[in-house]
Amino acid sequence: MRKITKLLFAGAVAISALAGVAYAKNPMVGGAPMYAEKNIIENAVNSKDHTTLVAAVKAAGLVETLQGKGPFTVLAPTNEAFAALPKGTVETLLKPENKDKLTKILTCHVVAAKAMSGDVAKMVKADGGAHKVKTAGGCELTLKDKGGKVTVTDESGNVAHVTIADVEQSNGVIHVIDKVLLPKM
Repeated sequence: MRKITKLLFAGAVAISALAGVAYAKNPMVGGAPMYAEKNIIENAVNSKDHTTLVAAVKAAGLVETLQGKGPFTVLAPTNEAFAALPKGTVETLLKPENKDKLTKILTCHVVAAKAMSGDVAKMVKADGGAHKVKTAGGCELTLKDKGGKVTVTDESGNVAHVTIADVEQSNGVIHVIDKVLLPKM
């Protein structure tokens, strides 16, 4: 009887451990919880680190798109990443007359697939250390993985680091990055 009780207890512990893995909680982003059952926009608006990105997405008219079915992988630059651009750049891009340019830049941060960091690591390894990917905006990004740390290089040679990976969304995934990716001008 004691042996059966131990086996049942061990089984219950194992099942609860697996359940914890299967329902792993999303990381917090910008001090806000991110919910896998919400879409990219519903989550992004709650991050205090992404207010500039949200304003830019609204100005570019991309809210409805990023609320769509997807799947999308969004490389989400922080407010600090936007602030690192030359002075006046963000203000200029947010003007209605620059909507096309802003849209191009933002869609260079979106891939029409759901790529978790583990998927990226496998693609990078399979491609000999660097994997090229086309974005929704037609940009070509180069992904690299060094010891579980993913970097993204844009067409202009700017390198962004993924600072928070695998933020699951109902319509894809967000990876927070520390630089704004730019199309080749």
